Amino acid sequence: MFQIRHLAAHIEALAPLAYQESYDNVGLLVGDPATIITGVLVTLDVTEAVVDEAIAKGCNVIVAHHPIVFKGLKKLNGKTYVERTVIKAIKHDIALYAAHTNLDNVAGGVNFKIAEKLSLKNVRILSPKNQVLTKLVTFVPVAATQTVLDALYEAGAGQIGDYKNCSFRVSGTGTFQPSANAQPTIGAVGEYHEEVENRLEVILPTHQQGQLLTALRQAHPYEEVAYYLTGLDNQHQEVGSGAVGELPEPLAGQAWLSYLKEHMRLNLIRYTSLPDRPISRIAVCGGVGSFLLPDAIRAGADVFVTADYKYHEFFDAENRISICDIGHYESEVFTKDLIRGHLAKKFTTFAVILSETDTNPVRYFI
Repeated sequence: MFQIRHLAAHIEALAPLAYQESYDNVGLLVGDPATIITGVLVTLDVTEAVVDEAIAKGCNVIVAHHPIVFKGLKKLNGKTYVERTVIKAIKHDIALYAAHTNLDNVAGGVNFKIAEKLSLKNVRILSPKNQVLTKLVTFVPVAATQTVLDALYEAGAGQIGDYKNCSFRVSGTGTFQPSANAQPTIGAVGEYHEEVENRLEVILPTHQQGQLLTALRQAHPYEEVAYYLTGLDNQHQEVGSGAVGELPEPLAGQAWLSYLKEHMRLNLIRYTSLPDRPISRIAVCGGVGSFLLPDAIRAGADVFVTADYKYHEFFDAENRISICDIGHYESEVFTKDLIRGHLAKKFTTFAVILSETDTNPVRYFI
């Protein structure tokens, strides 16, 4: 039987909590991690109607993209829809979990799902994050080198883009003299010793530093392990905001709008002037995306597909790119399929159900 903590760990393997934006509130918001899962309902937003649906379908976990508890809750007296929703979930022992900007900020996440719906090729992160990688340097006796490396790889080190088990080594001489309280693996107490060692270097995600050091200490033969960590300013090509890719075939302006409307199942599109050249490179950002417009322009995108543009922000395109605002809900609704697919591959002993409740608060008169 699986507990909520198992579900959380599986989601966070794809979208680590460390990759959420500073303003966000993701992870398990309501519920006990040790609760046995009876069923999972996947939704974009949590509302009272969604909780009612979970009750009716026997699901005791709701996984949403948008966190119902976003800002601090000071009271739970039912005056707002947030309070009423949380109260109802607690009354019926339903856990609430959110994967928001942490799922936005990873390859294979929200923006890559949009790219998939548009059949984009050569998809990559539009604005990679930096300061999320660390370099570990350690010193290992030659005979133990591969054992230590294997442990570090298993713990998550050595991944660079599409390459795994990446490292660097160089040979040198380590020196030490064990004190009376030491229990040396090599050398003798009170005697100066020189040992041929390999200097090993690997890159790791900064948020995995703790588990990497645990793996290092367990695999290393020395009781005192020499190592140091250096934070890197390198861009992480698998972590960041937005995505960009190319259409299967270039499209003229009106043909592009029809393509976008059909593939994203849209009622309407707000857009700025289309380029007079064939449209090929597309940048995307689910939800609010105006902050990525400079990145989309630098990436050479012909069109930027996003949502929640304000009137005056549309002027920022300045005919360098076409902005296509498709609506917040519409840009992220397929995130439900992404989450359900990720969970259904792992968990087969309980149902993972797509919510049928329309949580879009916006209505259109066309």
